[in-house]
Amino acid sequence: MHSSLALAQPSAPALSRALVTLLAFCCGAIVANIYYAQPIVGLIAPDLGLSAEHASLIVSLTQLGYALGLLLLVPLADLLENRRLMVATALLATASLLLAGTREPGQGAQFLLYAGLIGFSSVSVQMLIPLAAHLAPEQQRGRVVGNIMGGLLLGILLARPLASLVADHFGWRTVFIGAAGVMLAIILLLVLTLPRRVPEHKASYAQLMLSLLVLLRRYPLLRQRALYQALMFAAFSLYWTAVPLALAAEHGLSQSQIALFALVGAVGAVAAPLAGHLADAGHGRRASLLAMGLAPLALVVGVSAPGASVIGLGLTGVLLDFAVQLNMVIGQREVYALDPASRGRLNALYMTSIFLGGAVGSALASGVYAQFGWSAVALLGAALPGAALVVFLGRRG
Repeated sequence: MHSSLALAQPSAPALSRALVTLLAFCCGAIVANIYYAQPIVGLIAPDLGLSAEHASLIVSLTQLGYALGLLLLVPLADLLENRRLMVATALLATASLLLAGTREPGQGAQFLLYAGLIGFSSVSVQMLIPLAAHLAPEQQRGRVVGNIMGGLLLGILLARPLASLVADHFGWRTVFIGAAGVMLAIILLLVLTLPRRVPEHKASYAQLMLSLLVLLRRYPLLRQRALYQALMFAAFSLYWTAVPLALAAEHGLSQSQIALFALVGAVGAVAAPLAGHLADAGHGRRASLLAMGLAPLALVVGVSAPGASVIGLGLTGVLLDFAVQLNMVIGQREVYALDPASRGRLNALYMTSIFLGGAVGSALASGVYAQFGWSAVALLGAALPGAALVVFLGRRG
C-alpha cells in the first residue's frame, strides 16, 4: 500500500520566497474562518436564541467540523491533484460563510450547522502546509514550514480582533459575509499562482483511509506529538473562548477594546519562525520542553489578582500563544520527517487530534466560566499542558 500511495515528484521548482509569503497569507486568511466567532459568541448567541452556557458550542462545533475535515478531506492530498482539491474546499467554505452570515434571529440550530461546515471546509490550509514541506529542500524545510505557520498564526490571532472590531461597528453578520469575500480572493490566488502537484492515482479512497490506521500504529512519535499538541491546543482554545467573556463581564470592556486585547496575542506569532530555526538546528526537544513548561506557568499566573487583571490576562495570552505555536511547529517538522510520501495523511492525523483537543477546550469554556469563574478556567487550562509535560518527561526518561 505504501508504494501505491507514493507521490510523484513535483514539476514545480523549489519554493521561492514570494511563493512562501503567498502561502503564508493564504493559510492565515483561510484558518481565520474558524476563529472569527470566538470573541463574538456573546453577540451571536443571544441574537440567534442560544443560551449563555451553550454559546461556546459555536466555537467547538466549528473546531469539530475542522477536525472532521482534516480526517476525511486532507488525506485526499495524497491522492488527488492538490490545487483543484484546495479550490473545491475553498468554494464550500465561501458558501458556508455566506449562509452563516445570513441567519435570522431564532435560527441558532441552523447557524450551528453552518458553523460546523465552515470548519469542515476550511481545511485546505492543512493541504498547503504539506505541499510547502514537499517542495522545500530538506535543509530549509523547518524554516519554510515555520514561516508559513507564522502566517497561519497571524491569521488565527488577527481573526479575533478583526471580528470584534467589525462586529462592534457593523454587526456580527458582516464578519461572516466579509470573510466569504476574502475566500473568493483566496480562490483566485490559488488558481493563478499555486503550482500543480499530482500524486499517483493507484489507491482507492478506502485504501487511503485505512492507511491512516497503519500510519498511526507504525509511528509512536506521531501518537506522542499528537497527544502533546492536543492538550496544548485544548488549553489555548479554553483560554481564548473564555477570556472575552471575562473581559466583558468582569472588566467592562467593549468589543472594540476586546479587539485590542486580542491583538496583543499576535506577539506570539514570532514563535513559529523561531521554532523552524530551532528544529533545523537540532534543538527540537529543548524547544518542546520550553513550550510545555511555559504554557501551564502562563495560565497559573491567571489565578492571582495581578494575573486576573487585564494586563495579567494579556501577558498570559502572549505566553500561551508563544508556547502553543512553538510546540506545534516542532511537532509538525518531526511528523513530516517520518514518511515524505505520506505527509498529507500524517498531517491529517496530527491536526485532527489537535483540533479535537481544541473543540473540547472550547466546549468547556463558557460552562466552566459561568459556573466557577475565571480561576477555574485558569487552573483547568494549566492542568492540560501540565499533563502533556508529564507525559513528555516520562517518555524522555
